[in-house]
Amino acid sequence: MRTMIMAMKRTWVGAALIAGAATLFPMTAGASDGELSDRSVQVFMEYAWSLTPQQYSKQDGTVIIVDKSKPDQAMVPVDVAREVIRVGRISAHAQVCNLAEEQVLNHRSLMRRELEKNKWSDQQTLYINQLHLTTVMLLTGKIRLVEKDGDKEVVVDETKAPQQTCSDEQREKVRGLITAYVQSGPALASNDRGAAASATIAPVEQE
Repeated sequence: MRTMIMAMKRTWVGAALIAGAATLFPMTAGASDGELSDRSVQVFMEYAWSLTPQQYSKQDGTVIIVDKSKPDQAMVPVDVAREVIRVGRISAHAQVCNLAEEQVLNHRSLMRRELEKNKWSDQQTLYINQLHLTTVMLLTGKIRLVEKDGDKEVVVDETKAPQQTCSDEQREKVRGLITAYVQSGPALASNDRGAAASATIAPVEQE
């Protein structure tokens, strides 16, 4: 799958910040050293916004409509986005380490925490999910920048993702981080855990 999406030009001012933040290994035990600056977080947020669909259908048939001319209605505060990106970074590690079940549990624990706050609209919940996904794709090399006709574009191209490796020690560290994170949050429903054994986190497709 290869999708091109035009992004806001101000995103490219911070492109170098993404490059500096996009290193996966080595990873510290807390995965919190070198915390992203507000500007770096905003760059991640802008990428995620450019990839957020205008319309998304939930499993229950509910359709979420996103007004792309009003980002403030869907985007979340920087401190919340920073935490979503932090969790997304651990999910990216899990993907590199082939820990599919742990990756899904990490994502679902994040979404359960945010849903239980009872403060986000459907648009914001969709955006939080997209920000997590975008972080994973950025850090695993599935999003890159290309220049076309003088403009910059976000390219989602999973066929071009670079090969990354994960040692046994790194794999166990990631597994431990996710286990601790899931256990420290609200209990996941049994169907969340059951689905994690076979589920993968699919990109939200652009309408």
